[in-house]
Formats: sequence, C-alpha cells, structure tokens
Amino acid sequence: MSVHCVLTSAGRSFSSSCPAAGRLHRLLLLPWSITQRGNMSSKKQMDHLERTASNQRQSAVYPAQVCGIMNESESVKRLRITAHPDFNFKAGQWVDFFIPGVEKVGGFSMCSSPGLLQREGVVELAVKFANHPPAHWVHTACALGAQVAVRVGGDFYFDPSPSDPGVDLLLVAGGVGINPLYSILSHTADLLQLSRASGGRRYNIGSVHLCYSAKTTEELLFKNPILRTCREFPDKLTCEFHVTQQSTDIEPHLQAFVNRGRIAQEELRTHVDRQRTLCYLCGPPPMIEAISKTLLDLGLPQDRILFEKWW
Repeated sequence: MSVHCVLTSAGRSFSSSCPAAGRLHRLLLLPWSITQRGNMSSKKQMDHLERTASNQRQSAVYPAQVCGIMNESESVKRLRITAHPDFNFKAGQWVDFFIPGVEKVGGFSMCSSPGLLQREGVVELAVKFANHPPAHWVHTACALGAQVAVRVGGDFYFDPSPSDPGVDLLLVAGGVGINPLYSILSHTADLLQLSRASGGRRYNIGSVHLCYSAKTTEELLFKNPILRTCREFPDKLTCEFHVTQQSTDIEPHLQAFVNRGRIAQEELRTHVDRQRTLCYLCGPPPMIEAISKTLLDLGLPQDRILFEKWW
C-alpha cells in the first residue's frame, strides 16, 4: 500500500544525531516544502501521498538503516531495519519510507510486532516487487547498511490496554495484505505471553482466527511462523490458508491447514460473534468489499469491521 506525510520541525530533529540522516533530511526537505504549499505539479508526485492524506501520522521522521534482506517468496523481499530509539508504532500500522535519491515516497506496512522492536530494536517490512520506484529500489538496489528514513502512520491497528473488555479477533488477509495482520497476530501472541507470565492478569485476549488467501502456497507469506505461533497457543490462535490458483499438490506439512478456493461464508460464520468479534481485513479492494458484505450479512456490525485496502 502507499501512504503520505508532512515534514515538521519535529521531523527535522533527527539530522543532528546521525550524519546519514542529515543527508537524507536535505533530500527530503524540498519535496515536502512543495507538498505543504499544495503546489504539486503532477499526479506523478502525488499518487502515494494523496491516497492516504486523511490518515493520521506521527510528527517525526526517523533515520533508519537496513540490517537484513531476505527473500520471503520469489516476488517478496523482507527487510529488517534498525530503528531510532524513539521510534514506536502500533501493530497494523505502516511507515512512510524515504529513500535517498528516490523522489517518490514508499508506503509499507510493518509485518513485525511492536514487541520485536522493544526486544531487538528492529522493524520488518515485506515488499512485493513492482515498478513503483520505492518497491523497485527494495528489489534491485537496496543493500545492507542502506540509510533510509521512516515515519509511522495509519488508523488500522490493534492496541488493547489491560483494562479493555475481552475481544475475539478475526483476521482476513489476501496476498501481501497479510503484512499488517501478521503484525497484529504476532502482537497478540506477545500479549498472551505477557498474560501467561503474569498468571492471566494482564490482557483479556479471547480467540484469534486468521483466514489467509493467496494464489499458491508459495505466495502464502510467513506461513511457517504463523503455524508455529498458533501451536504455541493452540487454545487461543487458529489459522486457515486458502489457495485459489494452485495446480500442483499441496506440501504434506501444510495439507491440514490449506483449502483450495476462496474464503467461504461458512468459515467466517464459525468465527463471528456479534458482541465479541472484531474483524481486521487487508487485501485487494474487491476481496475486502466481498468479505465486508458477507460479514454484514452474518450480523457483524459495521463498526466492528476494520479494513485497509492496498493497491
């Protein structure tokens, strides 16, 4: 997905603490001055920013450094990024992604949990190959040690407090729409771990079910970590994968979890409680619209259906 930002004095504060960030600040300053005046001269400069102009954003832009690059699938690379000590985010949010020498600003959902940031000081992004300059840079030019900058935004997140009433989560993902939902799933597992360590007195987490659809099992990102997470909390976390275009046999270790075909109403019905269920959807717009209608037909209130469409 793609997202927007406004450079403020808070965003400029990082330049004194990191030389590379200072260089990056100089690269960012001119485009953002133009954006704030509203004089962008072409859609080429505005597409990413316009789409999410109404979303909330943090005020600060932080320097970051690429510390890991992995192939998550044939078309998706996962970046590990060392974050500034003041950087923080909520599970499900994204970052505006600034690249020196690349005019366009990227917008990538974080696929890691806030807990990983607290434990290791890193965040992870899974980026699908595309000709859009930021994604193209990730796949063709990004290298270990690359200096970038990030800013958190987004209204799509799961951030419960210990005093919140119990909730059951239904997570529905299509394709690379799994990124923010994997962050939410991992965050939920972190909260369950905290509750377990404290004798269950911390977070009131109910059940969590993930429905994840992709063309093939090769394109089911994070499938093995997802299964490990569900096995760690079998009474709380469950998942079901769907493949829509697979012609080959499904790998033996995945067969019990994979269905051929799209996500069906009956699967959703099993995990919908009008009072307790909170549903997060992320994927292609047609899928989101179809699943939203199905959930409404099943009686789930509109305000308990949260979605984010990616392009």
